[in-house]
Amino acid sequence: MNPNITNNAEFAAHTVTLANGEAVTMDLAERGTRLSSERWVREVRRRAADGHQVSVLSTDWRAELRVLAPRLMARWCQENFLKYMREHYGLDRLVEYGTTPLPATTKVVNPAWRQADQTVRRQRATVTRLAAAFGTASLSVAPEAPEFERFTREKGQLQADLAAAQTQLAANKTARAAQAKHVELQTLPAEQRFAQLRPEKKHFVDTIKLLAYRAETAMAAVAREKLARPDDARALLRALYLTPVDLIPNLAANTLTVRLHHQAAPLQDAAAAHLCAELNATETLFPTTSLRLIYELSGSS
Repeated sequence: MNPNITNNAEFAAHTVTLANGEAVTMDLAERGTRLSSERWVREVRRRAADGHQVSVLSTDWRAELRVLAPRLMARWCQENFLKYMREHYGLDRLVEYGTTPLPATTKVVNPAWRQADQTVRRQRATVTRLAAAFGTASLSVAPEAPEFERFTREKGQLQADLAAAQTQLAANKTARAAQAKHVELQTLPAEQRFAQLRPEKKHFVDTIKLLAYRAETAMAAVAREKLARPDDARALLRALYLTPVDLIPNLAANTLTVRLHHQAAPLQDAAAAHLCAELNATETLFPTTSLRLIYELSGSS
């Protein structure tokens, strides 16, 4: 990938529309970049106010820069989302044991190709090691005859070993190319066929987790209004999830009060109280009852 762009003339201010509809100005530049596979891709760079540059690659050569840039930058949001869900919601956690067969026409990696690829990787490592040894072998400043003879002999042996390893690597690559990388599952022997984990319960539980995340996101937006550092909103919510509460039903008034205990700092209490007020405004009923939920901090009533 290209190093940082130092020519300021390559950057230009573009007004772009983010996924949430917000219009912002970005300093953008673009170049063509050739990958190690000899394929050319489109490199889009964004320059921050402090001069830091973020680079992303795309194979879309038609889209306008002001349209393509926010789409590429939004990918980081997806990565952050998946990281957060794995850490705090156990998105990859196993829900149930057991497997179920995959459809016979499912495309899978050919085990023969995978084994050939492993052989190529091992042989490539051997070639790299021998090339490094050949390149670093050297004589002293004033070599004597025995040292020179030993050096010549060892250097010649390294050269022969390197040539043989390179020949073997080429043969291994040819053998790998002769194997199809992907095949249909039904073409494999029975002992090599794959199965998948049972998906039904996991899909159901993951749907609940996604709904919980959306609810948390909405509450975090409310909590940020009272926090000095907006990034602390989700940390506050996670702390509230673990905070003991008092449940106080009032059947005469058809209410169920959820009384939270205080947090570690007054600023957190203020954000929690603000969140309680917003939740109370929704007048949500406790499921399967007619009791209206009321949220409050201990000592606030």
